Amino acid sequence: MEPSQQGGPDPASEEVNPAYLQQLRELDIPEEAAKQALIHTRNVSAEEAAMYYFNKLENEEEVDDDLIFKMVFVVNMDLSMGVGKVAAQVAHAAVGLYQALQEKNSWREMAWKWDRTGAQKVVMQGTNMPHLLELQALAMSLSLPTYLVQDAGQTQVEPGSRTVLALIGEEELVSNVTGSLKLL
Repeated sequence: MEPSQQGGPDPASEEVNPAYLQQLRELDIPEEAAKQALIHTRNVSAEEAAMYYFNKLENEEEVDDDLIFKMVFVVNMDLSMGVGKVAAQVAHAAVGLYQALQEKNSWREMAWKWDRTGAQKVVMQGTNMPHLLELQALAMSLSLPTYLVQDAGQTQVEPGSRTVLALIGEEELVSNVTGSLKLL
């Protein structure tokens, strides 16, 4: 678990009142956010932690209202994949990327913001496997989460073929990686 991004206490290092935590969970506050709110308010009460959480959320929404997030899928056009195969590979990429987004608090938050701002998805054309690897390296250098599908090779492509690269992030950063590509 990563430390709070505002330099506050690390939620993993402090205990929270389980009764207060349960009350916050009943308000549909995510568990990690509820724990952080309790720690930041020193476990005074569930009400205090809820006020902290909702005030923080409201302030973040005001700051982030201008940000748009985008998920992009880059298909390896060097492979001879039929329409159904491409659709299945893009689906694998979407699921793989979404699962990867659950690994870090900041990535889970990005997924939430992406969903809240319309869950924009775009499918683009990549040249070949080295091109997908190059785009992935650029995305990773910009701290964008990525997922690269490696096919099992049971149908239309050779085993180990890299079929689709998925990435997500703030629209401007994603465009730095994929903005010159053609739509599929």
